[in-house]
Amino acid sequence: MKHYAGLDVAVKETAICIVDETGAICREGKVPSHPEDLVRVLTDPAWTLERIGLEAGPLSQWLFSGLAEAGLPVTCIETRHTKAFLKAQPNKSDRIDARGIAQMMRVNLFRPVHVKTLTSQKRRALLTARKLLQEKAIAIDNDIRGLLRNFGLKVGMVGAVKFAHRIPELTEDMPELAEIPEPLLDARDKLRQHFGALHRKVLMLVGKDETCRRLMSIPGVGPVTSMAYTATIDIPQRFRNSKAVGPILGLTPVLHESGESRRIGRITLCGDGLLRSLLYESAQVLLTRATKWSWLKAWAMNVAKRRGARNAIVALARRLAVIMHRIWVDGTQFRSTRQDLVPVAG
Repeated sequence: MKHYAGLDVAVKETAICIVDETGAICREGKVPSHPEDLVRVLTDPAWTLERIGLEAGPLSQWLFSGLAEAGLPVTCIETRHTKAFLKAQPNKSDRIDARGIAQMMRVNLFRPVHVKTLTSQKRRALLTARKLLQEKAIAIDNDIRGLLRNFGLKVGMVGAVKFAHRIPELTEDMPELAEIPEPLLDARDKLRQHFGALHRKVLMLVGKDETCRRLMSIPGVGPVTSMAYTATIDIPQRFRNSKAVGPILGLTPVLHESGESRRIGRITLCGDGLLRSLLYESAQVLLTRATKWSWLKAWAMNVAKRRGARNAIVALARRLAVIMHRIWVDGTQFRSTRQDLVPVAG
């Protein structure tokens, strides 16, 4: 008899439920959230496991790798789809969720997700740490501005380098106030130093990566965007065609159709938020700041005339994702004219 397992993962413990092909529960319990403990339970000769469901989460990549190395038929399933399925349960607990995941695997009602390679996970961690340091440094800048504004001191439009010199100038006549921003400026300086170190590491990795260099041939696409794209897509062959990249990144409009009603809303915003924001920034740069003319900019300008600048930037971000995938698969570079254009999906 075939068996199916569902794993509801938490930081300390993982709830396990094993059901047979009729849906009857064969075993339930909790084990520590570690691959060795899970393998010990799931490799019991009493079970003939056909599928094991593991919901995507912070520990899923680590646990998935451990279970896959042990030869278990584990599948990482999509979180939003799983949440919608489990909402039908009147109560929620780890045990009930594990039961629901096991039943999903039994009836084959799940949506698998791609588990990234170790290289992509490391690059993603680098980009996340870099962005975190950048956001904290900007937050300190804004907090210092807000503190001084209460006393009528306005920092004004200054760059990141001149900011640290501008603050002592403003508080020169107020010694008691001058002591307050000093530790904040010191913390800001440390954050920017570490941010610079991580950014230089990003540039070094991009310089050695041929795919990233080819993606940067597109106007508006820089080192950070190219690395984030390769780290998120990971394996381009997992997409049947380039047009499928847009929906995965949440850059396609929401469609709600029922009977006589048919509404098209904003973009879905599902998928990787970091890459989506970087693609939006790249599209904005290409549309508003790029000095070199290209067929892609001309296309975006025509969309802006018909639909407005904001809609044009979103459409351009979606098309950038498609073009970058096509360039990656074909091993070519972007061409600014139609005659030399790499064939892309619309």
